[in-house]
Amino acid sequence: MKNVFVINGFLEAGKTEFIKFTITQPYFQTTNTTLLILCEEGEVEIEEEILRKTHTVVEVIENKEDLNSTTLLNFEKKHKPERIIIEYNGMWQMSDLKMPWHWKLAQQVTVINASTFSMYFANMRSLISDMVKKSELIIFNRCDGLNKELPTYKRNVMALNRNAEIVFEDSKGEINTTLDEELPFDVNAPVIELVDETYGIWFFDCLDNLDRYNGKTVKFLAQVVKPDDFPEGLLVPGRSAMTCCADDIAFLGFICKTKEAEKYSKGDWINITAELKVEFWKDYNGEGPVLYAKSIEKAKAPKEEIISLV
Repeated sequence: MKNVFVINGFLEAGKTEFIKFTITQPYFQTTNTTLLILCEEGEVEIEEEILRKTHTVVEVIENKEDLNSTTLLNFEKKHKPERIIIEYNGMWQMSDLKMPWHWKLAQQVTVINASTFSMYFANMRSLISDMVKKSELIIFNRCDGLNKELPTYKRNVMALNRNAEIVFEDSKGEINTTLDEELPFDVNAPVIELVDETYGIWFFDCLDNLDRYNGKTVKFLAQVVKPDDFPEGLLVPGRSAMTCCADDIAFLGFICKTKEAEKYSKGDWINITAELKVEFWKDYNGEGPVLYAKSIEKAKAPKEEIISLV
């Protein structure tokens, strides 16, 4: 098997700088050949001296039609690499990447220029979704002067990929990823009351700052989800959110324990007040938010059933 590392992002996002930094790090060193495949060439190039010292050879694919198993196998036969890095073209869909059967994706990294992210997110959200949804690491660089915007950017990306590690960097290095912000609700209120505009903010802040909400009581309008094989006493209240387009809707909800679960069916609308506790839950693969219902009342569906995450 050949391990493949895919680095994607739009042109001038900083992909080449990331690759240049990575191949020179001690943890990435090898005496064998690394094949670097460039699917687009930006302004930054990796110096020949660095390529020589890191045993890295470069091949270029300019046309999407040439991105096929035959071309990639020819590169492998030519260079006999130990591993492969692909700097992917940001305007190509990830599904266009067809690798030989014995090439194994070891890691996918998305690099994002924070200074242009809002423009791309507004106009090319489906492309961003395609980039990040299977990435293990998402790096926002050039974050200088954007501290107020970064929490929103983080929520935007978490809506597309809840499992990725998200890193923010400015000219001085990595920024604290806690990113405390002025939240649009009072986390110290006896009951945190959420509305359509704040539910998504609360949901993702919960995932990112579990301890902040441990033992807190929340109240919100929710739709019920109950899989057919769900155990008694459980339901999932939450809201549907559009992540990138009308065809890409995610349900944002946490498991809830209640003796009244059998009263409600999938699709019902409820007003729920519940205490949030941080507990181990198998579906979370570790600790996560578990709601304990204090009160549940049937409710009417809102005018807009799908919330916005912007």
